[in-house]
Amino acid sequence: MNRRMFLRAAGGVAALQADSIGRARAAAASIDGRKAEEAARDEDFWREIQQAFTVDRNIINLNNGGVCPSPKVVQDAMRRQLEFSNMAPAYTMWTVLEPEIESVRARLAASFGCDPEELAITRNASEALEIAQLGIDLKPGDEVLTTDQDYPRMITTWQQRERRDGIKLKMISFPTPPPSLDDLYQRFERAITPRTRVIHFCHITNLTGQIFPVKKICQMARSRGIEAIVDGAHAYAQFPFQHDDLDCDYYGTSLHKWLLAPHGTGFLYVRKSKIEKLWPMMAASDSMKANVRKFEEIGTHPAANHNAIAEALTFHESIGADRKAARLRYLRTLWTERLKRFPNVSIRTSPDPEQSCGLVLVSVEGKKAPALAEELWSRHRILVVGIVHKDFEGLRVTPNVYTTPREIDIFATAMEKLIRA
Repeated sequence: MNRRMFLRAAGGVAALQADSIGRARAAAASIDGRKAEEAARDEDFWREIQQAFTVDRNIINLNNGGVCPSPKVVQDAMRRQLEFSNMAPAYTMWTVLEPEIESVRARLAASFGCDPEELAITRNASEALEIAQLGIDLKPGDEVLTTDQDYPRMITTWQQRERRDGIKLKMISFPTPPPSLDDLYQRFERAITPRTRVIHFCHITNLTGQIFPVKKICQMARSRGIEAIVDGAHAYAQFPFQHDDLDCDYYGTSLHKWLLAPHGTGFLYVRKSKIEKLWPMMAASDSMKANVRKFEEIGTHPAANHNAIAEALTFHESIGADRKAARLRYLRTLWTERLKRFPNVSIRTSPDPEQSCGLVLVSVEGKKAPALAEELWSRHRILVVGIVHKDFEGLRVTPNVYTTPREIDIFATAMEKLIRA
């Protein structure tokens, strides 16, 4: 291949990636009417989706739990708006681009199923959740109830309030996987005391991918006058749901995970009746006390990041939330069915679709998880996360819509060799 042919081929690939939304819509139309579980196995459909990404295929990236790559159409939108911002930022960024956050707010609110006036756009789930954690008034002796599998940064935030405000943090444990969703609910219910003021829990945990009975816990908390904060960092756009399915008062998520939005994007949902009494993390004027935008008062920030969320939403909707979740569950079964046959392997994530989706933790008896992760990377260029918790350890495996069955096969084969070694 000479240089001209190479550039022509490269240009063709770029054109395919740039038109990823159109190709995703066309592919979706071709399987319209078929069940999501059937579409999950249609490699012709998913090949169109895979072409939207600029990922390095020399690496098998099965660590999509922390941060995900954006499709090229999202990268291009962000790059285009960043370049426009730099023409004359005081005008192009602040006057032209920044007001477009309202369009993004409306799109996200429609997707989540809430009023746009209840949704603030943040930089990540940690920022969104800390606004709620630090903004709720608590007195010395008030109790906050969470689990010992909650996200470390959120636990650290409550521990700081323990030191600063004299509150008490209680953490409950649960087995992996738990016997049922009711078991999770009952663990919270039993741990409540007359001093409990807040229940903070994950929609889906970052360690094992356990989905919680959010609506039941939130409604129980509300009936007792307890605030409930839901950490949705790994949930939004991994599997389909809306606010009515949760009935929560506070919900924080990252959009650079499963929505595939620009890195450094998220949102905070606050029920309208709760906004006025929740303090923003950065000061806002008293005139904004009932305005959800007070939670966005962070100073100068790039408009390009949050504006390009709109392209990520369009790409996500073009695939279809049900198809996406079914595909992630299908990819999960390709490797879990192979590895669970080994007597020293434990899949610490329930196969029940009500309790899990694409994020799974696997433990190998007699093998240290960090060492396994390092061996997969150094020998095979397979990227996973070694999780070490006081009660368990294992490899967190998280494929994405760009992951191919062939890549899953390579991972499973490599794991089989390591298990036997």
